[in-house]
Amino acid sequence: MKMLWIAAAVIAAVLAGPAAGQQWPTRNVKLIVPYPAGGNVDSAARIIADKLQEKLGQPFIIENKAGAGGMIAGEAFAKSPPDGYTLFVGANGPVLFATEINKRDAYSWKKDFLPISTISMTPLVLEVHPSVQAKTFKEFIDLAKREPGKLTMASPGPGTTNHLLSELMQSNLDLQWVTVHYRGNAPAINDLLGGQVQFAFDQLTVSLQHIKAGLFRALAVTSPHRLKSLPDVPTFTELGYKDFDGQTFTGLFAPAGTPPPIVEKLQDALVTILKDPAVVDKFDKLGAEVVAMTPAEFTAYLEREDAKWIPVVRKANIKAD
Repeated sequence: MKMLWIAAAVIAAVLAGPAAGQQWPTRNVKLIVPYPAGGNVDSAARIIADKLQEKLGQPFIIENKAGAGGMIAGEAFAKSPPDGYTLFVGANGPVLFATEINKRDAYSWKKDFLPISTISMTPLVLEVHPSVQAKTFKEFIDLAKREPGKLTMASPGPGTTNHLLSELMQSNLDLQWVTVHYRGNAPAINDLLGGQVQFAFDQLTVSLQHIKAGLFRALAVTSPHRLKSLPDVPTFTELGYKDFDGQTFTGLFAPAGTPPPIVEKLQDALVTILKDPAVVDKFDKLGAEVVAMTPAEFTAYLEREDAKWIPVVRKANIKAD
């Protein structure tokens, strides 16, 4: 009798899955963000949370869980039930690099995360303090070769996209400089403003105002095309360095095993939201470009990024502080 009851319960759960997916959401949805409030990932999450609430009829609540390069949030998310009520707004570091640089097998995006769609792409800009005697990328490379180990770079932390791009450039171009790690973008940029360090690879979100004010000199950007906000600054690709095209993505994830109807509903809603001119304008003001992908496209993108950057992490022996 007990076995019959268990079998009936299992069958009921299986049959209820699609129906539950169609009815979702019926209560608050939590969006875990692996950084403190105020950064570009948090800003992206808040923009889409408001719009998802409008479109799907339930509150989408931001929960900031910073720490360990995003691993605290990633690990908590990976243990969440796959019911559509806990989602993750992640970026390169927490999704691709954190477990590698922390040497902890706490989760894996391939096993534990279900990619729904990218939200935005934020290019990096190579910027120098005005005291640096380089007005072009070629002059910067020439300077680095003449004075190996003398230039100092501000990094927002080990294993960030900014740091990895620096390591890739040093390796590919046989250059050497000193990397100064900070705990986040704000202190790194403050020291660059003060001239304590000489250059940085930074998110345009953070640096655009300083470039416009003449406090930094922009030499190249990592986007695939020139930016509307910096039309006179060339891309690395057009300068002949296509390997240096790394950008910071923000993307939406559900726990692995989330029912397909929920995934489809989320992806459809997000695609519609990212076509809204008001939303596009908000991201444009952040220095980011809205980009929507299907789950299959997003998965393929992550696999390419994984294949490109994890070898850089290992070759440079990057470890968490």
